[in-house]
Amino acid sequence: MKDFYLYRHTWISAPHFSEQLSDEYCDALLKQGGWMVRNTYDFDQKEPSDFWYIIKDSFGGMEELSTNVRTKVRRAFKRFAYQKVDKQIIEKNGYEVVDKAFKSYHIKDRRMNKNVFKGYLESWDVENHDFWGAFDRNSNKLVGFVVVRLYDNSCFYDLVTFNPKYKHNTSYPFCGFFYKLNEYYLGEKHFDYVTDGSRSMTQHSNIQPFLIQKFKFRKAYCKLNIKYQWWFGILVRMLYPFRNIIRNRSMKAVLLMHEIWKNNK
Repeated sequence: MKDFYLYRHTWISAPHFSEQLSDEYCDALLKQGGWMVRNTYDFDQKEPSDFWYIIKDSFGGMEELSTNVRTKVRRAFKRFAYQKVDKQIIEKNGYEVVDKAFKSYHIKDRRMNKNVFKGYLESWDVENHDFWGAFDRNSNKLVGFVVVRLYDNSCFYDLVTFNPKYKHNTSYPFCGFFYKLNEYYLGEKHFDYVTDGSRSMTQHSNIQPFLIQKFKFRKAYCKLNIKYQWWFGILVRMLYPFRNIIRNRSMKAVLLMHEIWKNNK
């Protein structure tokens, strides 16, 4: 069960873990905690489906980017220094960045408070994660960071955040960050792919369309299976008929995922 980890009460795995799990396996996971198992399989299938991951599996340097994006990447490099850092840097300076970033989100129920951030820090072991910082060249202050979850020969950009003060100017901080990450993991480490995660259920940011449009990411389609804790499954099925009027974003996300699974069984 080393291929799965618990994220926001849900057991998930690397995208390329392409085996359809048995009920017994899912039950064994749920005995360890969590509310549900999200089992994706047939990763990167040819046929389009309603569930996918946003991935990039090649790196073409500046030449693959549009002239406009190249300019933005160069401006970002002039303003910010991007580098791998020790976890302690994120522990010491990261909450200020993430707090300001989450306050700027239009979906407020995704706010990350200090306790939530502490929980993330405890789950980010240094053996399976890389930590990257973006530093303002003028002040040498940490103004953004990325936590990268490492798989066999691929990785997930787990948390990507930037102080919003630096997002809305002409320095284009995210352009520099994603170019640097893609260059390192695809160009230097020769990973099979990098991913920003699965289809967004909450639409709390525009990062996935941004990556597709600007940095040649694409949708890798797959199949989806879900297994619930018995009590949570009852709750989901009770609320499902009211999915269009429920306001809680987290629950709406679960119900949308349930709908995708239900319609493709």
